[in-house]
Amino acid sequence: MTKHNNVVPNGHFKKHWQNHVKTWFNQPARKTSRRIARQKKAVKIFPCPTAGPLRPLVHGQTLKYNMKVRAGRGFSLEELKAAGIPKKLAPTIGISVDHRRKNRSLESLQANVQRLKTYKAKLVVFPRRACKAKAGDSTPEELATATQVQGQYMPVVLEKPTVELVKITDEMKSFKAYNKLRVEHTNERHVGGC
Repeated sequence: MTKHNNVVPNGHFKKHWQNHVKTWFNQPARKTSRRIARQKKAVKIFPCPTAGPLRPLVHGQTLKYNMKVRAGRGFSLEELKAAGIPKKLAPTIGISVDHRRKNRSLESLQANVQRLKTYKAKLVVFPRRACKAKAGDSTPEELATATQVQGQYMPVVLEKPTVELVKITDEMKSFKAYNKLRVEHTNERHVGGC
């Protein structure tokens, strides 16, 4: 019998844990079936790129992530207008559209307009019917050489900052950084004093 004011032993250890083990033996087979499904989808959507429609470059939200450039939902109506692409035509030629997005900086607007123009220059438009070609469709020579883009088309590439190398001078070596910081801290505290 246990002594003192303790919890009465009441352990439940016979839980039949073997009945509740989750196995993952189907993982290699699922990998194969996913790959086959991707290949079938690529054949079905030919000649469209496998990664889906073109996405714009946008900056992340909030102070923590706003320096990061990522792929957005869709191009704004202003960007499409500047690139000379009608908003009804854009989804039919593989360009995603987001009517809610607003351009708040000129730099991002220009970058996305340039992205659209580059895409439009490389675009090969197949006719809806092989026998009837309409205005705006590509030439038969371009259609013959067209290939399906595998993976990301025009992916987001982050520019690496360049580091400038300089020679260390005697003035730099003799500079007392901590002392300078303390002096400036004191000056800030005593600003406006007599």
